[in-house]
Amino acid sequence: MEKGSSNRPHVLIFPLPAQGHVNSMLKLAELLCLSGLFVTFVNSEHNHERLVRFTDLQVRFSKYQGFQFKTVPDGLPVEHQRTGDGTSEFVLESAIEIGIPVIHFRTVSACSYWSYFCIPDMIKAGELPIKGMETFLRCRDLPSFCRADDTSDLYLQQMTNCTRQTLRARGLILNTFEDLEGPILSQIRRRVSNVYSIGPLHEHLRKKLIEQKHQTHQSSNSLWEVDRSCMSWLDKQPSKSVLYVSFGSIAVTTKEQFLEFWHGLVDSKKRFLWVMRADSVAKIDGEAEDYPPELVEGTKERGFIVEWTPQEEVLAHEAVGGFFTHSGWNSTLESIVAGVPMICWPYFADQQINSRFVGEVWKLGLDMKDVCDRKVVEKMVNDLMEDNREEFVRSAAKMAELARNSVSKGGSSNHNLNCLIEDIRLMIGSITITDES
Repeated sequence: MEKGSSNRPHVLIFPLPAQGHVNSMLKLAELLCLSGLFVTFVNSEHNHERLVRFTDLQVRFSKYQGFQFKTVPDGLPVEHQRTGDGTSEFVLESAIEIGIPVIHFRTVSACSYWSYFCIPDMIKAGELPIKGMETFLRCRDLPSFCRADDTSDLYLQQMTNCTRQTLRARGLILNTFEDLEGPILSQIRRRVSNVYSIGPLHEHLRKKLIEQKHQTHQSSNSLWEVDRSCMSWLDKQPSKSVLYVSFGSIAVTTKEQFLEFWHGLVDSKKRFLWVMRADSVAKIDGEAEDYPPELVEGTKERGFIVEWTPQEEVLAHEAVGGFFTHSGWNSTLESIVAGVPMICWPYFADQQINSRFVGEVWKLGLDMKDVCDRKVVEKMVNDLMEDNREEFVRSAAKMAELARNSVSKGGSSNHNLNCLIEDIRLMIGSITITDES
């Protein structure tokens, strides 16, 4: 963040180059623009080109005076797989070196952030309990790197360093809300100053756009081309009859896992909309793509498969009654706001903890981690969509109302966003830029 003209704050946003991070940080950027701040959004050339190709990004942001996109090369050929992006720890070091205040925005849940923060202390103490989670968090609910028995583990050190960098920043932004994660936020605030819980960001932005009478209230930030044919298919389905299935932008299953999921979905006899990216299933060279005819026929009768969807719109659709998800944090929040119960099959990282909270703490669905069996899939789909539906729907509806209230006038997230904007304005008086030239 640096001084802009007429002491108007200028915020530089630098996301980790992955779909979930870019999406939520673009929503934050738009909220800051709506509050009258200058914003520069830095992205990799590769990701920016995809955003421009698949969204109305440039048109949408052109209405904000003082907003600009900047890109940096990542040094890779266009067709090269982007699988090794780090955690961008250098950003904080660079900003501190030249005297610019930094506010950390962690795009994970508060419970995941706090778990990462506490892992080194937990390993040294030789015990699992994390303050605020003693009664329900198990070892299997933690990401694999958190199960290391040595604090010198390389990946553990990287994640710990990234998380604890917050202690050197001026504040911490979290995409959550007090009624969802209040007890955990209280624990974080004992160690971290200036914690701003301003989520759910997608609903917060939608409300602000409505308040300021913008023509569109939608904001797609997808790195994949959206197939809108799924919306026409949903329009033809009965109310709350469809299970939406998506494991996000990164998860890759084996062919065996893929077939177990498919059998379970077809055998459940429920309608389903399934997102299958071209790279969703690990390919083995020379392996034939022949699928059991009963699965193909069952999908023709009750299913619809696409490569990518407008997920916020899908979850808000009247036909959708459940979400089979990888428990990514953006997906979890989008499901919460829509009041849609979940079946959770976490893939990696923070998703393990999110799924445990969905099932055990918030009672918004079922946690299916560590299992990939067609019979279990079939049973859980029927539990969610039929046998225990009323119970899950009641819990989901209550949490959805709390989420929407939090970003409304007088709500906790609305208040915290106002505090964040005010604190950013106050920070510009304390900036002393160091000239390294």
